[in-house]
Amino acid sequence: MKALLVIDLQKAVVEEAVDVPGVLSRVNQLIGDARSSGAPLVFIQHQEEGDPSMSPGSPSWEFVDDLDFRNGDALVHKKYRDGFAGTELKDLLLSSGTTEVVVTGAQSDYCVQTTALSALAQGFDVTLVRDGHTTCATGPGNGSVDGASVVEFINGHFEWLFYPERQISVEEAASISL
Repeated sequence: MKALLVIDLQKAVVEEAVDVPGVLSRVNQLIGDARSSGAPLVFIQHQEEGDPSMSPGSPSWEFVDDLDFRNGDALVHKKYRDGFAGTELKDLLLSSGTTEVVVTGAQSDYCVQTTALSALAQGFDVTLVRDGHTTCATGPGNGSVDGASVVEFINGHFEWLFYPERQISVEEAASISL
């Protein structure tokens, strides 16, 4: 069974990210598909007590306004880039019969990539949604690599990634069925 992971689509996280409206539209479509099919749906929210912008309850810590998050949705709070580290995510997925995670969210080169790689190590197959994750400019020179290039780099990385006894794919949101 596939589960949809929606990682860190929070105001502070996507503030300078690329294609946020497009990513949100596609992620919301997948959320709707998960709700309709009964597929497990898990929102992951980063928090850091020492960072005022990521402190629980602060306006910038909240999910972006246009995200279809609802009270009662499964929610995992994390303190690390890895959504599995120190959280109940693995148990939540296993209890729902999940064998594959469909990964969306922000930042592509931090929490999205790290959580997807960890999912493989935790025993799950991974589908990275090619047009369902975003990030900001990064690299030497305070952002010398634009966000769109980083997104494509992560997509390319996963297209050529192999892992023992795991299936890995990178697919457009429109081609994913939950």
